[in-house]
Amino acid sequence: MCGIAGFLRLDSNPPDSDLLARMTRAIYHRGPDADGYYTDGPVALGHRRLSIIDLSGGAQPMSNEDETVWIVFNGEIFNFQALRTELEAKGHKFKTRSDTECIVHLYEDYGTGCAERLVGQFAFAIWDARRRSLYIARDHVGIKPLFYHLDDSKLLFASEPKAILEDESVERELDPDALIDYLVCKYVPAPGTIFKSIRKLPAGHWLLLRDGKLRIERFWDLPLAEPRAWKSEEDCARQLEELIRSSVKSQLMSDVPLGAFLSGGIDSSIVVGIMAGLVNRPVKTFTIGFQEEEFSEAPFARKVAERYHTEHHELIVEPESVDLFPRIVQQFDEPFADASAIPTYYVSRLARQHVTVALSGDGGDEAFGGYVRYQWALRYGLFDFLPQSVRSPIFRAVAAMLPEGRFRRASRRFAMHRIPRYAQLAGHLDGPSLQGLLAGDLRAAAMRRQEFATTCDVARRAQNVDYLTQLQYIDVNTYLPDDILVKTDRMSMLNSLEVRVPLLDHRVLEFATSIPPDWRLAKRIFKRAAGHLLPPELLHRPKMGFGVPLRYWFRGNWGDYARDLLLGQRARERGLLDPAAVRGLLERQSDERGGVTSNLYAIVVLEEWCRQYLDQPQSARSG
Repeated sequence: MCGIAGFLRLDSNPPDSDLLARMTRAIYHRGPDADGYYTDGPVALGHRRLSIIDLSGGAQPMSNEDETVWIVFNGEIFNFQALRTELEAKGHKFKTRSDTECIVHLYEDYGTGCAERLVGQFAFAIWDARRRSLYIARDHVGIKPLFYHLDDSKLLFASEPKAILEDESVERELDPDALIDYLVCKYVPAPGTIFKSIRKLPAGHWLLLRDGKLRIERFWDLPLAEPRAWKSEEDCARQLEELIRSSVKSQLMSDVPLGAFLSGGIDSSIVVGIMAGLVNRPVKTFTIGFQEEEFSEAPFARKVAERYHTEHHELIVEPESVDLFPRIVQQFDEPFADASAIPTYYVSRLARQHVTVALSGDGGDEAFGGYVRYQWALRYGLFDFLPQSVRSPIFRAVAAMLPEGRFRRASRRFAMHRIPRYAQLAGHLDGPSLQGLLAGDLRAAAMRRQEFATTCDVARRAQNVDYLTQLQYIDVNTYLPDDILVKTDRMSMLNSLEVRVPLLDHRVLEFATSIPPDWRLAKRIFKRAAGHLLPPELLHRPKMGFGVPLRYWFRGNWGDYARDLLLGQRARERGLLDPAAVRGLLERQSDERGGVTSNLYAIVVLEEWCRQYLDQPQSARSG
């Protein structure tokens, strides 16, 4: 687990070694153990290393035998031993025990097709001196990040935007569409970023720059074929357990201390249960809790820790974390309003005091239909057999006759098309609410856009499958790579901790799509496959999620901080948000009328981000 950065000049100017050093230094936290640099003609490659495998011999940048192919790599390849055996049989010579070297030789044989052969979490850049080309790839699901900037003179790439922003010629102009997407989704979906000048390489894609021409192609997507005809649930569950166990086992490889996040939910508990059966020492487990019991799963995590006799560590997060908030905002480099980043930071910091690698249960909900919103979406789809032209006016009329409350809200949702309905259930901001929050040109731009545009665009790629699979496809292509995995990557890397996600082995996701939807929903088959690893009270309790008690925190110093930030002169002069709408959110929050906490948190993040990235000079942010 590391950080990479670099650039390829497209003009006659030589690489700027000072820029490469600044870019690499900006992501020091991703790899504090060592740095490395390589330049050749127009290309410059930089690397920050967090040593995990082959501690003495895995330094990067790394090359093939004749130094015509060079790589910088962030991540882990879990099938590298099998690949190494195959490559050695073909005559390739290895100088190290590192998984990085396998990618170099795999590229020599398969070119741009090499990413398809990898099992792991990765982002890497390969300079091919013979072809004078730069090849960049990002893993199937988007566990590892990759950003780039392209103009007439150069392509820059890095693990985090802050490294690209070290080049002062890269403009910091806001992308209005990205800002609107952020307020709708609470994150900026790929391939955009908050900056017009910087892009994300989407999950499962590679990029090739040769002869000044840029080519981007997708090498993996979640399969959308018909489910398999299984002999029985038992047969399906047995094969699933074997696959998950194999994934966990492959991800235990490490030359440094290793542990696991233990939230108290089903996914992380199953990962810990499998780990405990595969290692010959107590698993080190790490849990975050809250004083507010309704948000804390720590008691359930303790039960799992007791069952498997883990070396358990627990921390209760206090509302004083507002003092940490500006640092968290800075780490994301663009507005990011998933408040569970706060406990993710704390659990990563706690884990890093004891281990260098931690396994996580991320991905179980997306793979196995665990979100409660999937169940609600299916219930609201009860009348979707009626044409939209018939259903919508009927239920809008019903809603108009009902008093404000849950029955009226339900009638409105019955009237909606099923994709915007799902976006609303996922907590996305609808058109009228968004337009009321924005000011000036941004409001006009929002009025011209399709409501829930990002969700609808992705849904169109999965029109010919059942509704549940379509919803999971949406999340695997948006919420998972652009929220869940971003949060885990930035907060763990801020603490120089590697996090691995065995439930997001792409083969596990492919297997999950072969399971009939009714077996998948609410993790039915997942629980059958691995439920024997859990205490019964954990297996059948309602899902909590990784919630944060923000509404309580906003009653204290968070509320004071939000008012000072949002009602200050700088925020008013910025002109992005409607001042009356902002005051309304603050008043509703202080009156405890509810329903506004996530939106309030999003605009607090936005204003704090603007102050750091738009109001301060680059030198101040870098310091």
